[in-house]
Parts: sequence; structure tokens; C-alpha cells
Amino acid sequence: MSTSTTPVTTPAVSPLAQAHAELGASFTDFAGWSMPLRYASDLAEHKAVRTSAGLFDLSHMGEIRVTGPEAGRALDAALVGRPSAMAVGRAAYGMVVDHEGGIVDDLVTYRLGEEEFLVVANAANVEPVVVALADRARPFDAHVADETARWGLVAVQGPASVAIVTPLLESGPDLATLRYYRSVTAVLAGVEVLLARTGYTGEDGFEVFVPVERTREVWDALLAATREHGGVPAGLACRDTLRLEAGMPLYGHELSQDTTPFAAGLGRVVVLDKEPGAVGLEALQRLAQEPPTRVLVGLRGEGRRAPRAGYAVVSGGEAVGEVTSGALSPTLGHPVAMAYVDAALAEPGTRLGVDVRGTELPVEVVALPFYRRER
Repeated sequence: MSTSTTPVTTPAVSPLAQAHAELGASFTDFAGWSMPLRYASDLAEHKAVRTSAGLFDLSHMGEIRVTGPEAGRALDAALVGRPSAMAVGRAAYGMVVDHEGGIVDDLVTYRLGEEEFLVVANAANVEPVVVALADRARPFDAHVADETARWGLVAVQGPASVAIVTPLLESGPDLATLRYYRSVTAVLAGVEVLLARTGYTGEDGFEVFVPVERTREVWDALLAATREHGGVPAGLACRDTLRLEAGMPLYGHELSQDTTPFAAGLGRVVVLDKEPGAVGLEALQRLAQEPPTRVLVGLRGEGRRAPRAGYAVVSGGEAVGEVTSGALSPTLGHPVAMAYVDAALAEPGTRLGVDVRGTELPVEVVALPFYRRER
């Protein structure tokens, strides 16, 4: 008799794993990576980001470099946007879709030079994104390289971010002139980095791409400066509630290959008048003319009990949608959720219910985002 066992996969570790352990972090397996879930309190970390700053380790994200004389055209064919039209130093949110317009991943593309781009993918989707980009770039004079193992990524997010980062810059821009969704090469705490004014919390802040072997140096310098301004290290748990309050979708929840950019309310990033041949373009052109049957909306609840992913949204005793993310909002003090609901019921002000183990909780459709920072 023979037996077989399923091989145990050891999670990948961040270059900052030792730093997190020293800080007493609780770890979780996220997309095949062992990452800090929290250091002390989800609520305290969330509130620190909203009022001062939080320092995040995002080294699980994927970095894919696309270079060559036709790198821009290759990305035009691979993504839903038009990266070839981006100015050097700009960044753009976008997606990879399949031939039917389903979302393979949502990502951010940075233009680093006339013939050089950096595509940052979600950790769970690095492999399919690399495969898709390489396949779609094949007709062009462009090269696709997965550089995930070469980079650490840390983020300072919150209203104190500029005050935290500025004293550590030894060369680079006046941060007052570095606008949202821009990036620049800089020297920070003695290390050459790519400094981007991007983030996933709804707050001002910076994402810092660091050579992997020097990530700890940059983390330590940023952590000391963050603490000087009343900030804290922050884990993935609060990052999820922060992005939820900001109405930002999460792949695997609001986005998947079963959803399209239009159903997710992201049609604004889709360019439809591109050169023929872009993967999914014909499907997207068709879908743009066909209103989706279900669309993504915000839901505001009452009391303290929050809808959770997978709960049914109901109206008149009938299921009319499904919650994709939900939590008791630390900032707003009431339950919030995102859900796909029948398009006819998506108007803000519509009263619906969420079935929580047989109990119907009242909710109201509201516009996204739930939270918007003061500018």
C-alpha cells in the first residue's frame, strides 16, 4: 500500500521578517508570504494612519520591469490603459484582463524612462501577470523581467508622511512638488530608492522601492522618524480596513476574473480607442455598451454588527447581491461594506438588507468612498 502526502509549501518571508519579530508582530500567511498582521492593536494602527502615520511592509508585492524601444506599445497591448502616453515620472492605476474582459489583476504602472516601466502586481497574481505580460509583449521589441526578489517595498501613509520623509531625503525632489501618482529616484537614509506618492489607505503618503539587501536600513530610519511624529508600524489588518473606508477594491474580493472593470465601477481606467490587438479590447468595447446586471456599491449599516464577505444582500426576501468586504469602520463608527447588487437597486439611498445567519440587518446604499481625507 502506498500513500501520498501533499507537499507543505513554506511561505516566502519579507526582508524585514526579523524586524517585525523584534517588534512583536503577529504574522499571517498572505498570498504565500508570511507578513505582519498587526503589532499591537488593529484599531490603534488604523487610527494612527488617519491622524499621524503608519509604516507598512509591502515587500510581498510583485515588481515587473518592462523595457525596450516598444515597451510602451507592449503595455498598451497588455493592459486596459495606454501606458505609452504616460509622461516619465507618472504612475497609473490599471488592470490586466483576459480575452473576455475578466480582471486577471489590478496593478499600478510607473514610467521610469522613455523605454522603461515598472509594473507592480498583487502578491497572489505575480505569476499570471508575468506570464500575461511576457506573452502579450512577444510581438514587440520589449523585454519583461520579474524583479520581485530584487526589491523590498515599504510605505509611509498618513498626514504626517511629508514631515517624516523630508528630513531623510539626501537627494530628490521637494516633496511639495511631487504630486499624487508621481515617482522619482531619490536617496533616502543613504540608499538610492524609487520614491512614489502612491498608496492604498486613502491618506497622503509614499511607497518606497528599496534594493532588497538594504530594506532594513530604510525601514529602521523611517520607523524612527514615524515614531517621532506619533506614528506606529502598521500591519495588513488595518491596511484592509483603511482601504475599505477609502472604497478601494481588493483582488479576490471586489475584483476577479468573474468581474469586469465596468461592473466594478472602474470603467474610467479603460481606454477603448486603442490600436487593435490589445488582449480583451473587443470584449471591453462590447461590455462598455452593455450595462452590467450587477454593480459594486457601498453599504452603510446600523449598530455595531458589520456585514462580512460572502453574506447575501436581500430585498423583499430575495437575494439581490453579495457582500465582498465589510467591517465596523474605526473612523466612522458604524458598519460599512462593499457589495455587488442588482443594478436596479444601486442608487444611493436604496434600503436593503444583509442576511447574517438568518437575521436581516438593515443597510443603505451609499456612494463610495465612505471616507475622504481633507486636502
